[in-house]
Amino acid sequence: MATSCPTTQQYAAPETLGLETRDRVRKDAIKLLNGMPEGNGRLVIDLAQTTNVDSAGLGALMLIQRHAADRRQSVSLVNTNDEIRFLLMLTKLDELFEPAPAESTG
Repeated sequence: MATSCPTTQQYAAPETLGLETRDRVRKDAIKLLNGMPEGNGRLVIDLAQTTNVDSAGLGALMLIQRHAADRRQSVSLVNTNDEIRFLLMLTKLDELFEPAPAESTG
């Protein structure tokens, strides 16, 4: 049986993931997750342009991941810089996400 729903969606995170952007990011990501089949879906959050993440931004990522888990979907973080990878490790959120190293442009 064919389905018209994509099973992978990509979301480009803003330059600053924090207090002022958390609601928009969370709502946009949840809309993408809800557009995929429950039990089969992967949201890829691209952090290539993100340079600042605060506790509100981390909270938004946690809520996105929790929503995905409730729907039996997954969330991956890609193009994380060293600072964001360290922050995820320090807060033990790296156990929820699978951050990938930034892709080389050369």
